[in-house]
Amino acid sequence: MKKNVAVIMGGFSSEKEISLKSGKVIFDNINRSKYNPFKIIVKKESWIYLNDQSEESNVNLDDFSIISNNTKIKLEIAFIIIHGSPGENGLIQSYFELKNIPYTGSDSYTSALTFNKRDCLSVLEKHYIPTASSFHINKSDSFKTDLIIKKVGLPCFVKANRSGSSFGVFKIYKENELKESINKAFEYDSEVLIESFLDGIEVSVGVMNYKNKIKVFGITELITENDFFDYDAKYNGNSNEITPANISEKQKQIVSDLSIKIYKKLGMKGFTRSEFIIINDTAFFLEINSIPGMTNESIFPKQAKMNGVSISQLCDEILQQATA
Repeated sequence: MKKNVAVIMGGFSSEKEISLKSGKVIFDNINRSKYNPFKIIVKKESWIYLNDQSEESNVNLDDFSIISNNTKIKLEIAFIIIHGSPGENGLIQSYFELKNIPYTGSDSYTSALTFNKRDCLSVLEKHYIPTASSFHINKSDSFKTDLIIKKVGLPCFVKANRSGSSFGVFKIYKENELKESINKAFEYDSEVLIESFLDGIEVSVGVMNYKNKIKVFGITELITENDFFDYDAKYNGNSNEITPANISEKQKQIVSDLSIKIYKKLGMKGFTRSEFIIINDTAFFLEINSIPGMTNESIFPKQAKMNGVSISQLCDEILQQATA
């Protein structure tokens, strides 16, 4: 009997529009011979079921059900494809855990950890994963720009600690730019991370547990026309994404081994994408995406395609894992 799958998209963050695009791709590629997919749009005020006629109705969150064609349908599996909050920070996973409803991807704890750049870096440093020098500030903290620069140097990056798609990220070259950039980053989160600039090759590595093997799907080199790989570069075409990356075999092995190690150490599930800067033969970890973009322009699906794995096959595998 076919299972009813809720494709959970939208969310509360600046990434909601990207999530809606990813959600449509996932919805379109779920195997209809095994599953009945339903579009569920998550908003702050309510969760909405969007039917094939684009008509909206509320989801019953007491029992996770919808009304379709005057029939009550219990949603049995959640395919979470929300980038940012509440999809990548553990909030929505907590709801499904409380309701004992199977869902795709990492659990609430791992999601919250990986979404918090500072905490994730702190955990991985203990496992000898190279990272950039960094400085952390809470919104209530006072700070001295000269002490920050002394630790991280110039240029450096100011980042909203819990944000994605490069929202709230600024590259600065002068100390007098630092305070303004920190205040701008605080518009996205109450915590800010300041990191040293690493002058090397930026790569993105797709990793997933596929058919009981943790596998690197590809290493993509990111070359941007902008000052760094920001939102515009990611989604408006102002970048070159080269797969496979133009790096040495030794560097490929180093970054592949690190990516798998990170996946294991953090207890990840589902598809992920890790970002690194490679300098000589050292790969510095930047961050990991627990729910990477799955639009037609996104990196992970392109890497999978080069391995002969379609989005439909990815969906089948991740749904099977969710119910195992």
